[in-house]
Amino acid sequence: MQQGEIEKPAIYPSLAGRHALITGGGGGIGASLVEHFCAQGAQVTFIDIAVDASMALVSAIAARGLPPPNFIACDIAKVSDLENAITEAQAKNGPIRVLCNNAGNDDRHQTGNITAAYWDDRMAVNLRHQFFAAQAVRPQMRDAGGGSIINLGSITWLVGDADCPAYVTAKAAVGGLTRALAREFGPEKIRVNCLLPGWVMTERQVKLWVTPAGEKQIGDRQCLHDRLYPPDIARMALFLAADDSRMCTSQNFIVDAGWA
Repeated sequence: MQQGEIEKPAIYPSLAGRHALITGGGGGIGASLVEHFCAQGAQVTFIDIAVDASMALVSAIAARGLPPPNFIACDIAKVSDLENAITEAQAKNGPIRVLCNNAGNDDRHQTGNITAAYWDDRMAVNLRHQFFAAQAVRPQMRDAGGGSIINLGSITWLVGDADCPAYVTAKAAVGGLTRALAREFGPEKIRVNCLLPGWVMTERQVKLWVTPAGEKQIGDRQCLHDRLYPPDIARMALFLAADDSRMCTSQNFIVDAGWA
């Protein structure tokens, strides 16, 4: 089993055959989301800017005997490209009933080094696309009888991380966006929730930032003295996507081993 997997994961029959769209699905948490939704028998479309990694993921999932996902190359920071990808996904797999707004980038930065252009880029990569993806899938979900939108936030704004203020600001705004959309979309049977991961041990995080000092911080801050892995986040997303969570909306669901 991969790190973070469990021996007997839950099966959600309501997800079988349901079209799920995952942004930023080519690696990290996103790749685990793609794998887990495929394992549930969902029709999965994912979009990412990293073509090689995404194609490798499609091949790996097919090699496991699962229905391979539909990959669309897309830069989510370009709203028109994102909207075109969502239209293409609907044409291939039917109405999108689940949207996982996962794409983002948490590169470290300090306030003194931020330019207006960099600020705008961080908002485009971490916040803006979540709104426009939700806007684009809304008619599909409404006409299909409802759906679930899962916005990926972060505990960074809860704990006030000081090494990425633009990212922290964007993720705090995702929480506000979630509550606004949940109220507006609710009459159309569309649920909108925010999933807040803690420090997840993706390949990128381990390579760039999990230093001995980082390991100590994890040990000091988390209540559970284990490590978070992408499957821990994916399993919560499955619950929020499935009919089992039909009365859950406008909420923050934190998966951080007790850090925040």
